[in-house]
Amino acid sequence: MPLATVIVVEDDPAIRRGLVDALRFNGYVVHEAADGRAGLDLCLSVDADIALLDIMMPKMDGLEVLENLRRAKPSIPVIFLTARGEEEDRVRGLKLGADDYVVKPFGVDELIARVEAVLRRSAERPTPVSRLEIAGRVIDFDRREVTLPGGERRALAQREAEVLAYLAANRGRAIGRDELLTRVWGFDPRGTQTRTVDMAVARLREQLDDSPTEPKVVRTVRGKGYMLAAADENGSTP
Repeated sequence: MPLATVIVVEDDPAIRRGLVDALRFNGYVVHEAADGRAGLDLCLSVDADIALLDIMMPKMDGLEVLENLRRAKPSIPVIFLTARGEEEDRVRGLKLGADDYVVKPFGVDELIARVEAVLRRSAERPTPVSRLEIAGRVIDFDRREVTLPGGERRALAQREAEVLAYLAANRGRAIGRDELLTRVWGFDPRGTQTRTVDMAVARLREQLDDSPTEPKVVRTVRGKGYMLAAADENGSTP
């Protein structure tokens, strides 16, 4: 039984053949396309588990493919294949909803590991949340507003609201700082040391009137990151 079905969209014949052969050798079913237009058509017509998209392609680049694909199939995981000088495009891709990217030239082992990791994360792709009730607080993500237990209303800053929305969409699991940097801030955290996430969580707790020492909303999971408190811990509703 195959592990999963993969679509490879890459205009370089040698790279595409190497990808296809490596994936098939590792037990995947693979469909391939040589340009963006054909790749989009393939993604829309084939029931695939994940798509690998080159960014620089003829007829339609990978970013445009992703934009169209997200409208039609918002849940399919996507990994970008990028050149070293395409950092701006990688950031745009992550903000458009790409799940990861691999920089050329890359090894087969790295590629397979990335595919496996994205498939694991996407096994139960989170559902966006527009309203959240937790620990006596009511969060309206459309308005970016929280109503505190005493009835006071406070505005949420955009970045902190995005962090909370991501935690809410992934309720039940701890979210690492690197994942938050990638999915919320849209940049590659590898090789960097930053307290950006911790500072944003501290500001979020302040906005939510959530104690930093005994938080009821955003919990710290030692060695893993942050997660939203479970419903049965505070009587909140999902």
